Amino acid sequence: MKNEIETETLASESLSVRDKKHLWHPLTQHKLHPEMLGIVSAKGAVLYDENGKEYIDGIASWYTSAYGHCNEYITEKVYAQMQKLDQVVFSGFTHEPAIELSEELIKLLPENQEKLFFSDNGSTATEIGIKMALQFHFNQGRKRKTMLAFEEGFHGDTFGAMSVSGLSVYNGPFAEFFIDVERVDVPTDENIEAVLSKLEKRLQQNDIAGFIYEPLVQGAAAMKMHTADNLNRILKLLKKHGVLTIADEVMTGFGKTGKPFASEYIETKPDVICMSKALTAGLVPMAITSCSQEVYNAFYSDDMAKGLFHGHTYTANPLACTAAIAGLELLQSEEIQVGIKRIIGSHQKFNTRIKNHPKVARTRQCGIIFALDLNVKMERYGNLRDQMFKHFMDNGVFLRPLGSTIYISAPYVITDGQLQKIYTTIEDLLNSI
Repeated sequence: MKNEIETETLASESLSVRDKKHLWHPLTQHKLHPEMLGIVSAKGAVLYDENGKEYIDGIASWYTSAYGHCNEYITEKVYAQMQKLDQVVFSGFTHEPAIELSEELIKLLPENQEKLFFSDNGSTATEIGIKMALQFHFNQGRKRKTMLAFEEGFHGDTFGAMSVSGLSVYNGPFAEFFIDVERVDVPTDENIEAVLSKLEKRLQQNDIAGFIYEPLVQGAAAMKMHTADNLNRILKLLKKHGVLTIADEVMTGFGKTGKPFASEYIETKPDVICMSKALTAGLVPMAITSCSQEVYNAFYSDDMAKGLFHGHTYTANPLACTAAIAGLELLQSEEIQVGIKRIIGSHQKFNTRIKNHPKVARTRQCGIIFALDLNVKMERYGNLRDQMFKHFMDNGVFLRPLGSTIYISAPYVITDGQLQKIYTTIEDLLNSI
């Protein structure tokens, strides 16, 4: 009887009330923000809360659900795989979904990529890339212990990933424990010569192991963008000095920049590429770190200790691999490619009508990613930012401003009407702020 009463009580309580009892959410100061919105279902580009209200998912749930939520093409493929093989250790075993995914993904990656190493999320994908760079030189008897990274880059929340990230709001308490990292200014047309000159001098010490970067778009830095030409000049110089280059495509990968990978816009290809988020279409967690044959060969040895000793329990989970295969099929489909081009064109039209608004400081776009900066000073997680977030949610639009930056990175299946509602809601904010 007691259990029945407790069950009935739980059923009558909102998800927000039940949430407070035991859950600790990411990027949240619970004393300031105790309420969590209960989401009960999602379809396409729409989220539905426990009260039946709809929200257009303008950021594809942190850039993951690129082909829309609960995409039946993907869920049916994964359901079929569930009936055959759900999970198996990937050390000493292999399976068809992992092999097929490797064959299909290699076709889309830059031509120098040959080997895939599986893990669980974006942070571990970059963690492995960093370890590859450091051990690549260690295995060959070279003392290169320093990593390079862009100012304001963000590469994840594990320790190696935090070390190369430049946003202290996330990493401040842990800085004294980090690996050795030095920063490089993000290149612009104005500073590129100075950046190259400074870098050339620094590289003479021959102690830089690798350089990790977000190609074209720095996501957590508020969608800051740089050009392929300037980045290419940096990569070319680093390659000349034997520095391993690591492209963090966790956010930019799988179509967001208009091509499968942002690295395709850049002449000098990375030695290592980190992938996650849209890799599995937002269905289940998984990550991949790919590398060139040259990188792999540095670990290929009769000496057991030269292997890459990194592993995760759910490495290459068959269900996640199946979701990724289905996602790749959709990415290359005419429907999704048309959707990507449609979103790019729609953003361009919106930009034309919004860029000269008195409350807009600047706008920028790369593929389906659109961002605008307000000419209003505000804290990254301050009260004004919270008011902006509330405005969007009250109007049925899920956007997460990064300080004074409002950005859109919606699913490729979003409708024109849904896009227009996002635009209108942004304009209403600009007119009322």
